[in-house]
Amino acid sequence: MTKSASTLLALLLLRFVASAQSNDPFPLWPDGPPGALGKGTNDIPTLTAFLPEAGKANGAAMVICPGGGYGGLAPHEGKGYALWFNEHGITAFVLKYRLGSAGYRHPVMLQDAARAVRTVRARADEWKLDPKRIGIIGSSAGGHLASTLLTHFDAGKSDAADSVERVSSRPDLGILCYPVISLGEFTHQGSKNNLLGKDPAPELVRELSNELQVTKDTPPTFIWHTAEDKAVPVENALLFAAGLRKAGVPFDLHIYERGNHGMGLGSQPYGGGERHPWTRDCEFWLKGRGFVK
Repeated sequence: MTKSASTLLALLLLRFVASAQSNDPFPLWPDGPPGALGKGTNDIPTLTAFLPEAGKANGAAMVICPGGGYGGLAPHEGKGYALWFNEHGITAFVLKYRLGSAGYRHPVMLQDAARAVRTVRARADEWKLDPKRIGIIGSSAGGHLASTLLTHFDAGKSDAADSVERVSSRPDLGILCYPVISLGEFTHQGSKNNLLGKDPAPELVRELSNELQVTKDTPPTFIWHTAEDKAVPVENALLFAAGLRKAGVPFDLHIYERGNHGMGLGSQPYGGGERHPWTRDCEFWLKGRGFVK
């Protein structure tokens, strides 16, 4: 083998090892999560890091909350998004949060999402990230979880023994894809049941109807939905946008005429093997927010 071939092989091996290491999930709480019902995989929330190619990372990061009705986690709304963000230089972290199907209820899911953002921010130096450019994206019920953190974040506890808990859980922006937002008239009943149980207190329903919880401190948000969505009514997106508008929070709202629920990055029903137009619209918005160069 020639010297140049050996060098090329070594570089390829290094890239392979780096890629493998970046895709290994790690627990959000190394010593065990609060409120755990057991020690199985369903009881341990994790993050999986997806790093852009060497030299392409721009310092921005995104925490990804897949959908699944708070009863499962849709793979195409996790890794697929992460690789798309990587193409644009954004470091991505797919969150495996605890679910109603495993016996968990609010506020456990919010604890997991908040811990994910805190973890990325607390370890920003390790991943060469800007702690002021950390966003969150969620689809369907994952959109509800993301919008819950967008409206229920906190500044952290400065005296906490755990250094991660000292930092803020506030995302710097949010992206909501065909999200569940309201737990009222236009809710997705399965998501609501998995999150709160079948007979939640009215005040809890109101607290988690996130269109009612928007304030001036809610981060800027990109929202998209389709008018044809029969699983999660488009009113969810409209209500959250109205809340942002009332509070004076910057937002981008895109309602597409056609398309079923749960499309992810897919082109359906536009065809041609292309990604859905929301990806281009979101890229344009992210450039304006300083997350994409």
